[in-house]
Amino acid sequence: MGKTYAIANQKGGVGKTTTCVNTAVCLAEAGATVLLVDIDPQCNATHGIGIHDVPGPTIYDVLVNGARIESAIIGTQIPHLFLVPSTPHLAGAEVELPELSDREFILSGKLRSMAADFDYLFIDCPPSLSLLTLNGLVAADKVIIPIQCEYFALEGLGQLLSTVEAVRGNLNPSLQIAGLLMTMYDARTNLSTQVVEQVRSHFPELTYKTIIPRNVRLSEAPSHGMPISRYDPTCAGSDAYFDLASEVVERE
Repeated sequence: MGKTYAIANQKGGVGKTTTCVNTAVCLAEAGATVLLVDIDPQCNATHGIGIHDVPGPTIYDVLVNGARIESAIIGTQIPHLFLVPSTPHLAGAEVELPELSDREFILSGKLRSMAADFDYLFIDCPPSLSLLTLNGLVAADKVIIPIQCEYFALEGLGQLLSTVEAVRGNLNPSLQIAGLLMTMYDARTNLSTQVVEQVRSHFPELTYKTIIPRNVRLSEAPSHGMPISRYDPTCAGSDAYFDLASEVVERE
């Protein structure tokens, strides 16, 4: 039975999709069979893996129109990595989902039958505490929380942790926090170091040892529709995500 990870943070621009895509790719390149599920209407994970024209059903059809999730799975340029794509139409789900029964459990029900077919499932959640994000958290075994190494990123952490606790208490009792991931670390600034120290002092067991650096190549890779391991396998960002993938496996 594959492990399902949601990558979530209600704050945008913290490296959420970058983390989701590149961790999934690293595990696939190591030989694991991985399913990447894009539930963000911005479709960044879909585009970041090189998929721009989606010929068939998408995650919108799965969540709103009752399509089987198997019908939406497509292959990618990475062997062993599969994708349930998103399109901007998914934005309409925020209006339509509240009208559906068991609306928080739709994704969970769809993925349940697929978990045995994959070693890992990664859900890229939107940058909000919306019904889409709730669906991701309810469907997940664990959640990875990227935290940008800046002051304001800390302010939203408490709210997100409270949301995870609420989901655990009311919707998904088995949900665990896999780890807090420090991203966009700039060794030239005292602030980055202070934010890392503060998070690690409050959450010593939860914070990943791996730190994702601020890296130009990481920023460039999505515009080419490539994960960092294919765009520049020798850069610091690529090394960091391979380290993170190893740490994810070690923490299971």
